[in-house]
Amino acid sequence: MDTVTLLGAAIRGLLKVAEGRLAAELRSVLASGEDYASLAKPQIDWDDQAARAMLVDARARDAHTVLGVLQGRPLPAAVAQAARLLAAVVGQDLEQDTDGSFRIARKVAADRVISTVDPDARHGHKTSARGFDGYKGHASIDPDSELITATTATAGNVGDAAAAPGLLAELIDQVDGDPPAPTAASAADGGPQAPMPTVYGDSAYGTGPLLASLHTASIDPRVKIQAAVAPRGHFPKDQFQIDLALGTVTCPAKRTAPIVYNSNPRHRHHGQASFGPACAACPLRGQCTSAQAGRTVTITAYEHELAAARARQADPVRAADYRATRPKVERKLAHLVRRRHGGRRVRVRGLARVAADFSLLAAAVNLARLGVLGLHWTPSDGWAAA
Repeated sequence: MDTVTLLGAAIRGLLKVAEGRLAAELRSVLASGEDYASLAKPQIDWDDQAARAMLVDARARDAHTVLGVLQGRPLPAAVAQAARLLAAVVGQDLEQDTDGSFRIARKVAADRVISTVDPDARHGHKTSARGFDGYKGHASIDPDSELITATTATAGNVGDAAAAPGLLAELIDQVDGDPPAPTAASAADGGPQAPMPTVYGDSAYGTGPLLASLHTASIDPRVKIQAAVAPRGHFPKDQFQIDLALGTVTCPAKRTAPIVYNSNPRHRHHGQASFGPACAACPLRGQCTSAQAGRTVTITAYEHELAAARARQADPVRAADYRATRPKVERKLAHLVRRRHGGRRVRVRGLARVAADFSLLAAAVNLARLGVLGLHWTPSDGWAAA
């Protein structure tokens, strides 16, 4: 929904759930003269910028007025929920001009509500050029049996890696309860240990926090890490020698800069190394940076984990194992989305219902897979695959 439609729908929803004297009181304070009964857009000249601005201001003032009436009063649950939704729409989409009038904010809220019909839905991006509205379905799959072991759903603007800990909770619990131990022979003569559990994932899961949590749980992360890049073909970050122990960064021209760590824990950069004046007379400046202040290298809180992961994925054996495993997972994801409704498009509204429906879909796909595996039951052995 656009901002005008969001405002109208949110006010209409609040008036709809209010009853009796409260409903009459709310309608009496509406100054725009609009009754908010129709779902259609107001009949104005939409090519007239002034008319559009007047409509936004009128609806914003109606929203602020009814919220002011409700402030501090005990409200029924439905009215309180509708008021919170209206407050969210007003707060995310509007700003007040210097003359006191309200206008559409020249920004996009980080967690913008996009619909009053389904307030849990969000804008999402499959790629930088391909977006969608709604939710993401996440699945954890056992590549050996090709069975789905866990599912969840999130809003469309949530990163893939944020859902990974929940999907891997059962595996992590198993490792914590029964950690991999050396065999009897290896304990005596230093032979090979029992293999560690392994987790595979594409580059959307290659984040520092997830890598660190998997290492803590004694799980081998065979997760693809995006290669370091730099704009305009400049030297990428992996061309710099980062020494976290000494707190320095050395550039390709062999100049060294100290890492200055950020004292604000909420800052998106853990630290930075600025080469500044050293870039002015550097013969490699054209290949390194076009910034007047010189090259700056940012350091994340998980720089060690990311660097180690990039080094591991250069191993040809690990790379071949990843390439052999990924098609099994992609095929199972294709099974989940091959039907338009329930796969590509949700059939219900609300995050809880979407997650439950996606879990039901995964159960149906698993039943089909068990049929392929020849699952059968015998009185002597119980359930077994062919």
